[in-house]
Amino acid sequence: MPLVVIASALAIALSLPLLAWAVIGHRPPHRDEIRENLTRGLTGQRHPDRKRGQRLEAWASRFTPARMAARLERQLALAGRPPAWPVKRLMAAKIVLAAGGAILGLFYVAAGGGAGRVLLALVLTIVAYFVPDLLIHSKGTERQAAISLELPDTLDQMTIAVEAGLGFDSAMSRAGHNGKGPLAAELVRTLQDMQVGRSRREAYQELAERTTSKDLQQFVRAVIQADTYGVSVSGVLRTQAAEMRLKRRQRAEEKAMQIPVKVIFPLMVCILPVLFIALLGPAALNVIETLGG
Repeated sequence: MPLVVIASALAIALSLPLLAWAVIGHRPPHRDEIRENLTRGLTGQRHPDRKRGQRLEAWASRFTPARMAARLERQLALAGRPPAWPVKRLMAAKIVLAAGGAILGLFYVAAGGGAGRVLLALVLTIVAYFVPDLLIHSKGTERQAAISLELPDTLDQMTIAVEAGLGFDSAMSRAGHNGKGPLAAELVRTLQDMQVGRSRREAYQELAERTTSKDLQQFVRAVIQADTYGVSVSGVLRTQAAEMRLKRRQRAEEKAMQIPVKVIFPLMVCILPVLFIALLGPAALNVIETLGG
């Protein structure tokens, strides 16, 4: 297989994530509301692009299996439901990227037959179809890691607020509105669930379901048990905060101990060969000149 063809196929495969970002990427907040306010009262103002996009999203949702749609919903919940990435847009992006990958694969196969080309075209189509899933999964993983990192400090703030005389809900509200990370957003969402009529237990359980952080799930279980059996909330918060700080320190120590093992491969492959060339190169050249002379 020619090297130029292989390089072209790799370049096309690497450009697919950029295409996915262009399709489902960031949009300015409140863009639609601003456009509607500016065009309100003007005659003949329609949005054909928006209508076409909605038709494409509706068509893609009809051809997406229910199990895959549920998985996308779960991944979006873990990622915090970014406003620019609704479920229907993700479904449409998957269809569009898969179609683009299939078209490129057909061109690649048409350039020259062969089982290898057909297999590479199929792999390209499958990878293009799952690019939005990979992006959402990466976003969700980063968000859950940020929640675990912010939890000890947030529990310390809530402990101080409860010991100062505030109730648990008021302490959670203060920590949620004063914070700026994903954990603060989840606390505010939990308070909003209770304000619309959900019981405290249901709101806490849904908070645990919206995350994969084991520390946050453990804290939610402890709060539910304290609320059920009438245990002092301040004592639970103090114990949980101390335990979360200990776990965070242990994770940092574990990562520090993993650094020497992770450094071995780049050291052996990238650094030592260059060092040997710099040290032994002149000696090898002198030996070659001596033998040649």
